[in-house]
Amino acid sequence: MAKRRRAPASTEEPASKGLGARPELFIITGVSGSGKGTVLKTLEDLGYYAVDNLPMPLLETFAKLVTQSASIRRAAIVVDIREGDLISKFPEIYSRLRGTLRTSLLFLDADDDALLRRFSETRRPHPFGHGSVLKNVRAERKQLEAIRDMADQVIVTSELTSPQLRKMIGEAFSATSDASLRIAVMSFGFRHGVPAESDLVMDVRFLPNPNYVPEFKPLSGKNPRVARYIRGFPQTGEFLSHVQDMLDFLLPHYVAEGKAYLTISFGCTGGRHRSVMMAQEIARYLQREGYPVHISHRDIDK
Repeated sequence: MAKRRRAPASTEEPASKGLGARPELFIITGVSGSGKGTVLKTLEDLGYYAVDNLPMPLLETFAKLVTQSASIRRAAIVVDIREGDLISKFPEIYSRLRGTLRTSLLFLDADDDALLRRFSETRRPHPFGHGSVLKNVRAERKQLEAIRDMADQVIVTSELTSPQLRKMIGEAFSATSDASLRIAVMSFGFRHGVPAESDLVMDVRFLPNPNYVPEFKPLSGKNPRVARYIRGFPQTGEFLSHVQDMLDFLLPHYVAEGKAYLTISFGCTGGRHRSVMMAQEIARYLQREGYPVHISHRDIDK
C-alpha cells in the first residue's frame, strides 16, 4: 500500500515548540465535577503555565501577556460557570483569541450519574448553590451548550478515574511531543452507546464475532489468539487497508486545517472483541506513522 506523507506544518503556525513557534494557550472548560482541575494540574506538571478561574475580562489581557512573554510559551487556563453571567461572553472572546495565538479549547463532560456520585463523594456544593445537584448540573450543561459546540475536543470522563484521566492527558499532551495532531483511538460496544467525543466512527460488526466461539468468549480482542482469529478472515485485512488509506488521506488535511485533536472510535456489539482488536491495530499503525496516540477500550470489561 502506498503511503502518503503527512503534510508539513504551516510555517505561520509551527507545530513544534522550538525557537520561533507561536505561543500556545490551552483553555479547559466543561461542567462542574468533570475533571477540569485534574487536567489543569496535569498540564502544569508538563510545563504549562497554569491558571484556574481567570476572570473573563482578563482573558484577552492574559493572552496578550503570553504572546509578549519570553518565558511563557504554553499556558493552560480553566474557564467555567464560576464566571457567572460573564461566561456568555466567552464565545466572542474566544473567536478573537484564535487570531492572535495558537489556541485550543477542551470541553470536559460526564453523565448525570457520574457527576452526582462525585459531588456526593467530595461533599462540595455545586457553583449554582445548595439546591438540587441534578437540577444545577442540567442547568449548567444547558448554559454551556454554545461553548461545547466550539470545542476542538470533547472528553467524556464518566468512566475515567482521576489517575486514568491524568494518564490520558499526560500521554496526549506530553511536553516532548512535537506533533500538531493528537489522536485518541477508542473501542466501544454499540449496545452501550456511541461515545459522544467521537470524530470518526467505524462499525466493525460485519466481522465474524469471537463471542460465539466458546474458548474466546471470556477473552478480549487484546488476546493474541482472539486477534489471530479475527485477522484470519480476508475482510479484516481489506478493511484495515481501507481504513489506513483513508487516514493517510484525511490526517494531513486535518493538520493543514489546524485540527488539534481527533478521536477515532471502533464499535462492535459489546465492545470486547472485534472493536478492541481493530483499535489496537490502527493505534499501532498511527504510532508507526509518527502520531502521538492514546488508546482506550471503554467497554472491554462490561
